[in-house]
Amino acid sequence: MKKVLSHLTFYVFIAIIAAIALGVFAPTTAVKMKFLGSYFVELIKIFIIPIIFFTIVLGIASMGNLKKVGRIGIKSIIYFEVVTTLSLLIGMGIGLLLKPGYMNKGSIMAVPSNTAVTHSSFNWISFLQSNTTIQALIVAIIAGIIINRHKGRVKILHYLGKISHYVFAALKYVMYLAPIGAFGGMAFTVGKFGLNTLLPLAKLVACVYGASLFFVIVVLGSILKYYGLSIWQYLANIKEEILLVLGTSSSEVALPAMMFKLEKMGCSKTVVGLVVPTGYSFNLDGTSIYLSMAVIFIAQLYHVHLSLSHLFMLILVLMLTSKGAAGVTGSGFIVLTTTLTAMHTIPVEGLAFLLGVDKFMSEARAITNLIGNGVATIVIAKNEQEFIKQIA
Repeated sequence: MKKVLSHLTFYVFIAIIAAIALGVFAPTTAVKMKFLGSYFVELIKIFIIPIIFFTIVLGIASMGNLKKVGRIGIKSIIYFEVVTTLSLLIGMGIGLLLKPGYMNKGSIMAVPSNTAVTHSSFNWISFLQSNTTIQALIVAIIAGIIINRHKGRVKILHYLGKISHYVFAALKYVMYLAPIGAFGGMAFTVGKFGLNTLLPLAKLVACVYGASLFFVIVVLGSILKYYGLSIWQYLANIKEEILLVLGTSSSEVALPAMMFKLEKMGCSKTVVGLVVPTGYSFNLDGTSIYLSMAVIFIAQLYHVHLSLSHLFMLILVLMLTSKGAAGVTGSGFIVLTTTLTAMHTIPVEGLAFLLGVDKFMSEARAITNLIGNGVATIVIAKNEQEFIKQIA
């Protein structure tokens, strides 16, 4: 019992339960708690860039063979594309099978005429300019290569290692505030939208969560099993990060802790430093499931028949546009707008139906993204023989 009470997970869990209770019984007060979650997320984001930078620079600069860096990068991109495409297919398949969008025809009239949905097209330049994670990744790779070939590499690595140690030490203390951040985020969600607001779109929410669960247990579980690991053991190892994401609805909050945890599991610093940050922009398994299902949902809502050619085009479009769903607040709706505009057959105004429940599905997306990126890192580490020990 004493061990449980001293564990951060226990307090995060208690904070989430207390937040739900506050949201139900005192919604007005609960909504005011939003700042706690927002401030905590912003505080954690301060550490993301330096941790990515130092981890990648130290990893590359300390490697003797730079060809390995390129090989890891290529393998990661191939893995990301295959797995995210599979997640798109799963989201689409479950959407077509369970038909969450076949609701009361009269509900279509509920779309507010004044609802503004911004039309935007995906642009790689804008994506790179707004995504500081990718920017840090690129700068760190360049710096790592330069230092790797510098004569004073050993001395530089010594000083960078010291700075990195202090950054992680500071993060460790900040993480003690995790229960407060989780409480604020969850209290606002329940207090703002209430439990009853899920009822009209409960089927869609259930489908997203069900598809995400299926993807994690069956797909990712099979991948880990192939490499001799257990999905349940892996999930047990990252339970703190999962709870943190559940409370804050942001996978970015757990990025620094996840990188540390994967190294502790046995993945090399180099693999973790390259795969995890890249995965946060290109390996969005949960987001891919949501995007494909959301498009199917809106099509069903308006009784738009999608032929095989339409479905094939949908997959191709989402394979590109889903890569823009990271690093920008509200980017999910921009991606959906881009996709629907490209399809030319599904009413874009149908996005208005998702506004009320999108927040409730963000937890499923964020947690699945987190779990998927961890699995990707383990797979690449195993493939590169950079996995030092089994998950314990």
